[in-house]
Amino acid sequence: MKVTEHLQAAKKTLFSFEILPPLKGKSIASIYEGIDPLMEFKPKFVNVTYHREEYIYKERENGLLEKMSMRKRPGTVGICTAIMHKYHVDAVPHLICGGFSKEETENALIDLQFLGIDNVLALRGDSIKTETIFRPHTDGHEHAVDLVKQIQEMNKGNYLMEDIQMEPTNFCTGVAGYPEKHFEAMNLATDLHYLKEKVDAGAEYIVTQMFFDNQKYFDFVDACRKIGIQVPIIPGLKPIKSLNHISFLPKFFHIDFPEALSKELLKCKTNLQVEQVGTEWGIAQSKELAAHQVPCIHYYTMSNSNQVKSIAKEIF
Repeated sequence: MKVTEHLQAAKKTLFSFEILPPLKGKSIASIYEGIDPLMEFKPKFVNVTYHREEYIYKERENGLLEKMSMRKRPGTVGICTAIMHKYHVDAVPHLICGGFSKEETENALIDLQFLGIDNVLALRGDSIKTETIFRPHTDGHEHAVDLVKQIQEMNKGNYLMEDIQMEPTNFCTGVAGYPEKHFEAMNLATDLHYLKEKVDAGAEYIVTQMFFDNQKYFDFVDACRKIGIQVPIIPGLKPIKSLNHISFLPKFFHIDFPEALSKELLKCKTNLQVEQVGTEWGIAQSKELAAHQVPCIHYYTMSNSNQVKSIAKEIF
C-alpha cells in the first residue's frame, strides 16, 4: 500500500519511524530488536536508510596505496522484504543518487517492484566522507529531482532500453524537505524552489529533516503552500539522547536548538540527563504537532527504539 494511501485513509495523526541497516556481520535479529518495541503503536510504514560506499586505502607489497570501495552496511532491498514479511507493514527503502549509475538505479527499482514494495524515498545522498563536495556517479544523477524523474518515467513504462516493451511500475515517491533549509542552498527561498521542482516532477509526499522548533515546521508548511506545493508534509523528529548530540546534531545536520531547549541541555552533566530532557522535549513537540493534525509524525530512531517508545506512549 502506498504511503499516500495510508495518509488519505487516516482519521488521526499516524506514527512511523526510520531504522538504520545493521553493520555488516550483524544478523537480521538486530533490526527486529529495534522494531519490535514500536509495533504496538501500529506504524503504517517503516523507512530503511541507505548509506553509500566509503573509500579506504590499503598498502600493497610494493609500498603503493590502493584505493578500495567499501560498504559498511548492507543494501535495503533484503531488509525491506524481511520487514514486510515479518510485520506485514509497508517498508520504504531510501534510494540515493550517490554511487549509483542510472542503470543500477533502474535494476534496483525493478527488484523492488518484483518484491511488492510500492514506496521509495528519493534522495541525493551525502558526499563521501573523504570528499568536500558531492560527486555523482559518472553515469548517475546529480540531483534528487533527476532521480524522481527516472522513477516517474518507469511508472509510465519508459525504461532505459527504449526498444523493449516494459511493464510500468507503480511507485509512490517521497522526497526530503528542510524546514531550516538544506545547508547547500543559498537561502530558504531557493531551497523551496528546488523542492517544488521535485514535487512537480512527481514526488507525492515530503518528509522533513529533523527540527526541534515546531514553529519552523509550521512556517515551512505555510511557505510550501504559498508556492503551490500541496502534497502531504510529514514532520521528522529525532530525540536528543547523549551529550555528544548537543554539538553533533547542530553541526552535522545544520539545525538550531531553541533557546528553551539549549538552556535545559546546558544543565545536563550525564547522558541519562540529556536523554530525559530529549524525551520530554520530544513528547511536547509530538503533542503540539498532533494537536495541529499533521498527517504523520516520523521518528528517526537510529535503530534505538527505547526513547521513541517513551514518546509514542504519550501520543499514540
